[in-house]
Amino acid sequence: MREEKLYIKLDGYEQSILVRALNDLRNSLLENARSTDAVDELIIKTANAKRKTVRGKENYEER
Repeated sequence: MREEKLYIKLDGYEQSILVRALNDLRNSLLENARSTDAVDELIIKTANAKRKTVRGKENYEER
């Protein structure tokens, strides 16, 4: 069975918050001598995510 992929739209500020939160989790795991492999992979994926600009679509959340 094929894994389902999940895509999340984030702006630069939200992306930096997510990376910081994951890094805080990683530090907490290191303090408790637990494995950080999964969190490390998420940090790399989040920090190196491709940026895509969307043209012609407006953000209607403010209305």
